Amino acid sequence: MTKTFMFNALKEAIDEEMSRDNTVFILGEDVGHYGGSYKVTKDLHSKYGDLRVLDTPIAENSFTGLAIGSAITGLRPIIEGMNMSFLLLAFNQISNNAGMLRYTSGGNFSIPIVIRGPGGIGRQLGAEHSQRLESYFQAIPGLKIVACSTPYNAKGLLKSAIREDNPVIFFEHVLLYNLEQKLPNKEYFLPLDKAEIIRLGTDVTILTYSRMRYHVLQAVNILTKEGYDPEVVDLISLKPIDIKAIVKSVSKTHKVIIVEECVKTGGIGAEIIAQINELCFEELDSPVVRLSSEDIPTPYNGRLEQATIIHPHHIVQSVKMLV
Repeated sequence: MTKTFMFNALKEAIDEEMSRDNTVFILGEDVGHYGGSYKVTKDLHSKYGDLRVLDTPIAENSFTGLAIGSAITGLRPIIEGMNMSFLLLAFNQISNNAGMLRYTSGGNFSIPIVIRGPGGIGRQLGAEHSQRLESYFQAIPGLKIVACSTPYNAKGLLKSAIREDNPVIFFEHVLLYNLEQKLPNKEYFLPLDKAEIIRLGTDVTILTYSRMRYHVLQAVNILTKEGYDPEVVDLISLKPIDIKAIVKSVSKTHKVIIVEECVKTGGIGAEIIAQINELCFEELDSPVVRLSSEDIPTPYNGRLEQATIIHPHHIVQSVKMLV
């Protein structure tokens, strides 16, 4: 076991896959000589050269289209969005090309592409750099979506995503890159469609993902000292949602709280509630509680920014109210 930061765990995953398979390459703004805006690709340029660690112009629609075309012809591109918000400029390529071409070609093409990079609400990055795009991409058929939350699952999920033959949107939270954790020295992979049960409990099921995992765990530390017994599930896979794991937990606790950084209207939580109501409504003792960000662009002002998102005390209050 070796202790490492999340940004380095992601780099290890890319390095291992590029070393194993010469069809894997990475492209994006400043991924080469600069080493990536969060140093996920640091030093890879000197190891693999300009054609496999490709610095692109500031033109997300163009280089995303280039990557999709290269995937069709047999390569396995990894796109780094300097900030995932910028990939809205490539929304057409992601939805009409990456998500569709396997189907509209009658299965003649596969699109083994990973689109990854930092997102979420940081520390005063401004509205255009603080968007939560998971709900934008969730509506696109043909994509898989994962949100890593620890150095361990970041590395195992990214290696699996690179070997996946379908397009994967890979969300990394901008405030989690400096998390440290011991990782196995041997190679490992994690499934792209499974949730992680962080804590078993009987009182209430708390569903969360990405950075909110840590706000939930802070709340759980407080709640357990007061005699509460919550079960905590890190969704990880946002598309497809691991509904089997959710139903199993709900059938035990009969109460659900969803904690997300996504906005409430049309967010990931809204989709989860719909699926719970369809599949295990009779298991619920009360309506599902949804703790989501405010439906506004994220303010630059630090205090206002903090006021838009969920904090541990909100989770504690909701568990006490529900239980």
